[in-house]
Amino acid sequence: MEQKTVKIQSSEITSRVFGSYDINVRTVEKAFSVKVYNRSDEDGDAVMINGENEESVAMAADCIKYLADMARYNDSLSEQQVIYVIDMVRDGKQSELAVLEQGCICITSQGKPIKAKTVGQRHYVDGIKKNTIVFGVGPAGTGKTFLAVAMAVKALREKQVTRIILTRPAIEAGEKLGFLPGDLQSKIDPYLRPLYDALFEMMGAENYQRHIEKGTIEIAPLAYMRGRTLDDSFIILDEAQNAKPEQMKMFLTRLGFNSKAVITGDLTQTDLPSTQKSGLAEAVKILGGVEDILIHHFTDRDVVRHKLVQKIILAYQKYENELAEKRDARAKNNNQKKTNKN
Repeated sequence: MEQKTVKIQSSEITSRVFGSYDINVRTVEKAFSVKVYNRSDEDGDAVMINGENEESVAMAADCIKYLADMARYNDSLSEQQVIYVIDMVRDGKQSELAVLEQGCICITSQGKPIKAKTVGQRHYVDGIKKNTIVFGVGPAGTGKTFLAVAMAVKALREKQVTRIILTRPAIEAGEKLGFLPGDLQSKIDPYLRPLYDALFEMMGAENYQRHIEKGTIEIAPLAYMRGRTLDDSFIILDEAQNAKPEQMKMFLTRLGFNSKAVITGDLTQTDLPSTQKSGLAEAVKILGGVEDILIHHFTDRDVVRHKLVQKIILAYQKYENELAEKRDARAKNNNQKKTNKN
């Protein structure tokens, strides 16, 4: 029987590590076929890990250690966070988890700290700090927009910029929304709702409204960016996969002095016609090697929503890969037939 001990700073952190009804350690036990239990004495709290396999016990101990580190900065640990730590340890990437201990991005209106929850999110946030333009490309639920808004609010609070500009394409505004009642703002509000939600959480409704009235926060459809030069601004283009190539070029050339731009999108969820190329896909290819521009790719591992979201993304990826393989096989077969005829 192998055994390892992980010292914990306090009983409060131990409680967070174990989770409600010990659900977190039950997940660790199942993943590594070990037994985890708590022992308290005059030296403080400690978590004991027992198991038959030395490597499994060591990996489970690493998981407990990093969960304890995360518990120091979080009131609770979600099932998704526990599974993420387990996956990272299994892949031998536990050393990368150290970056998650870095400070929070900003504080919400409710006093809640906003922190990167995955290594991919941490690299994304660091990339925004270091680069003038950042592309955040990846599946739904990875925090692309939310973290970009958090960084924008942080920059505004610290007076690094004088305004925040949030925009996204409204590609259906001339069709499905055209018959809705109300003015243009009412028609485009459904497209901008995710941006409103993120700002409300960061700033609170009243504070947000004051910034809107003062003009320090502007939310508008992408078409409104044409002809402008945006100085001293933090600009976010959301749902950029729905921007046409000419719109993307127009947006990128709006950047003025002392400004920063973050472009987010999911190339698997474009609403453009099948014949229309995505401006985001084109920009990623063209600008990949340009200095001071970062292309950050999120993966399914960075999904921080319900665990089913990650499974859904993987299922769709598998399905799309199978379709692509069938198309390639058909094309190869057709080419072979043409060669044989010739």
